[in-house]
Amino acid sequence: MQDDDLDDFHTQMRGVRPLSTKQRVAPPPARPTKEALLYRRQAASEDVVTRQSDLSDAQVELVGSETPLLFAVPGLSMKEFKRLRQGRLAWESGLDLHGYPIDHAREELHNFIRDARRYNQRIVLVVHGKAISDAGKHPILKSHVNEWLQQIPAVLAFCSALPKDGGTGALYVLLKRDG
Repeated sequence: MQDDDLDDFHTQMRGVRPLSTKQRVAPPPARPTKEALLYRRQAASEDVVTRQSDLSDAQVELVGSETPLLFAVPGLSMKEFKRLRQGRLAWESGLDLHGYPIDHAREELHNFIRDARRYNQRIVLVVHGKAISDAGKHPILKSHVNEWLQQIPAVLAFCSALPKDGGTGALYVLLKRDG
C-alpha cells in the first residue's frame, strides 16, 4: 500500500517546479523568547530615563532654601498629586545627595531613577538639602535637582516632602508605571 501511495504522489507532482528564489515566501519570524522580551522591556524602560549627560544645566532657575517645589506633568490625576503632597503615598527607596558636587549629584540622580524604574518602584525620596552656596543666596543643588527631575520623562510629578522626611530639603518623586 505504501508503494501505491508513493507512486500516486509522484504522478501528482509531475510537472511541478520549485519556486524561484524571488517567489519564495519567508517563514514567519520565530516568537521571541522570554529572555528576549525581558531584555526589550528593560531596554525600553532605560530609554524612558534620559542619559545623565542629557540632563542640562543651561537654564537652572535658582530657588529659595525654604521654597516648596511642585511639579506635575499635564494630565496627572489631581487626586494622585494631592496624595503625593500629603505624604500618603509611601516611598520605596531614597537617595541623599548632601555634599555631592553637581556633576556627581547629576550622575547619582540619573542612576537612582533608572534603578528605581528597573525595580518597579513608583514613589522615591530624593534628599537634596538646603545648603546655600558660598557665592550666592540660593541652594545650588536644590535648584539643579528641581531642573533635572523635570527633564526626566519617567518622572510624572514631585513635591517637597513633609517635615518628617526632610521638608523643603527633600522631594517625593512619582515615577511612571511600566507598561
